[in-house]
Amino acid sequence: MEQPQLQTLRLLLSPLKTSDIQDIQRAASDRDIADTMISLPHPYPEGEAKRYFDRQLVEKEADRAYVYCIRLKADDSFAGMIEIRAIESEHSQAELSFWLAREVWGQGFMSEAVEAAVLFGFEELGLNRLYAHHMLRNPATGRVLEKCGFTQEGLLRQRVIKWGKYEDVPLCAILKKDWESRN
Repeated sequence: MEQPQLQTLRLLLSPLKTSDIQDIQRAASDRDIADTMISLPHPYPEGEAKRYFDRQLVEKEADRAYVYCIRLKADDSFAGMIEIRAIESEHSQAELSFWLAREVWGQGFMSEAVEAAVLFGFEELGLNRLYAHHMLRNPATGRVLEKCGFTQEGLLRQRVIKWGKYEDVPLCAILKKDWESRN
């Protein structure tokens, strides 16, 4: 499937392209970003954004992921990333993962991006379920998911180790039928 560009009132969600690598490398190198992400290392190794880009091309070719670069419509500046990944066609489900550059935190951009990704996942990809994880100590992500209709299905106790400390991870999901009833 050709990956379309998605739009919201204030954002453009564009398929990942080579010119995004520098923006990803810069933003992902921010310790505050890494602190909120389960699997983002800090320091972010030089060249890691290129390796990420290359992995995502392989995943897209295999129809296992759709990765979007989030940009502000106002000035085309980089704002973050959002992915529908680990697509399981057999069970019609996928994982949603996302992060924002620190300079645009707290402005409601992620809720817009998540809504657009959920719409794409259900309407274009034909998914029945989208799920997401976040560290319990990152309540902002939990609020974004709740605002977008996700329900916490459980708590994975000490699921990950982040910087030497075990972290609890809520598992949240939204079903197509629940999304349809909201819209």
